[in-house]
Amino acid sequence: MSSTRILILGALLDGPMNGYGVRRRLEVMGIESWTNVAFGSIYHGLSKMADEGLLEVVEAGKGGKVVYALTDLGREEFHRMLLKAWHELKPVVDPFQVAMTFMDRLEKQEILTALRGRMSQLRMYVETLGHMTGVKHAHGAPEHVNENLALQRAMLQAQLDWVEKAIPRIEADELP
Repeated sequence: MSSTRILILGALLDGPMNGYGVRRRLEVMGIESWTNVAFGSIYHGLSKMADEGLLEVVEAGKGGKVVYALTDLGREEFHRMLLKAWHELKPVVDPFQVAMTFMDRLEKQEILTALRGRMSQLRMYVETLGHMTGVKHAHGAPEHVNENLALQRAMLQAQLDWVEKAIPRIEADELP
């Protein structure tokens, strides 16, 4: 299932938009902090879903500005995919966990340096997401967008907690 498809179809639920409008709608939701959707893929997705009958072109303006609207089939597909996403538990593929698999291939100091850098980044992200809560709502995002930010913050906080506990274990030669 494609998160990009759900996001594009969902953005169009409230009415027709061009690609730029879809992008702006998704930016207000803060998707850049919790998805890996490339904004360039929005335009390709719109075109592809129009070819599939999920969207219809309601206006083809000058300069390539195409306005899309959901079809009934698109609404049905959105609903189906949305429910599937709520019920389906999928592992999050995190390159950090992949790297942890081979931590025994690094020198102790390399691991400690990397973890201290990661700890600093995690603290910054946790703090930033804390500040973002509420700001998105002020810019027109629905209140439940804050819940998505809170979930992302909690997941980063859990990783930060792990890193803070792992560093002394590595220093004491308990890991790897």
